[in-house]
Amino acid sequence: MPSRIRQPKTAGTYVRRGLVITYLFLLVAWPVSLVVKHTFDGGLDNLQTALSDPDVVFALQLTVYVAVWAVVINTVFGVGVSLLLVRYNFPGRGILSALIDLPLSVSPIVVGLALLLTYGSTNGLLGPSLKDAGIQVAFAPLGIILATAFVSLPLVIRELVPVLHEIGTDQEQAARSLGAGPWQTFRRITLPSVKWALVYGVVLSLARSLGEFGAVKIMSGNIAGQTQTATLSVEEKYQDFQQGTAYATSFLLALIAVAALVVVSVLRPKESPDGD
Repeated sequence: MPSRIRQPKTAGTYVRRGLVITYLFLLVAWPVSLVVKHTFDGGLDNLQTALSDPDVVFALQLTVYVAVWAVVINTVFGVGVSLLLVRYNFPGRGILSALIDLPLSVSPIVVGLALLLTYGSTNGLLGPSLKDAGIQVAFAPLGIILATAFVSLPLVIRELVPVLHEIGTDQEQAARSLGAGPWQTFRRITLPSVKWALVYGVVLSLARSLGEFGAVKIMSGNIAGQTQTATLSVEEKYQDFQQGTAYATSFLLALIAVAALVVVSVLRPKESPDGD
């Protein structure tokens, strides 16, 4: 591959870098550092208080449970939809691609309301029939999983699609010409080529799932100890003047997401300076 062109460093380069660093510091690093600071204001007291609260512990457990299921759903369907968009031509492909980005452009509150109108047990379009069949969606973990999967759906797909375009189909066609079946071709050719894009998409989906608030609040009913996730617990504790517990819970959520991103960044192979 061609070598990267190294641009000479000028005063303008340093100014631009300084502006970017300042922007990221004020928008991201400083606010997050304040959460960490307030979490440890009294040593480990806030963390101990949060982890000794049964409602907070349940909320954290429910959040991890929901996030894992949402990631599994988005991984399976994300891979399938990505292959469909890149490898096949069919009527309505542009519409499907646009619909995938809908969760990123619509407010999560609207998403939650739409899901409630569809799966609500009383007035929902499908909810009463599902309830008669013994399936509770709204105000239950299943509804929380659906809402979380909806808002994080595009993250896996938008990581995979560019990589699938880049690798092309030559190796896949060669494998098929040698007698490999579709599953064998996917497992031995396609998946190894896109594995890091898939891993990064999964991590982004996990981070997004852990922090979802609006859609989950509508679909869960926000019942402490039953359907309250960690983000909803943070809001409740903060409004109840239990700021230390709210800070500690926020810190734990951020810690999980940041740790996942750091691990992937460390393990992901680095490109050589010449781009090989």
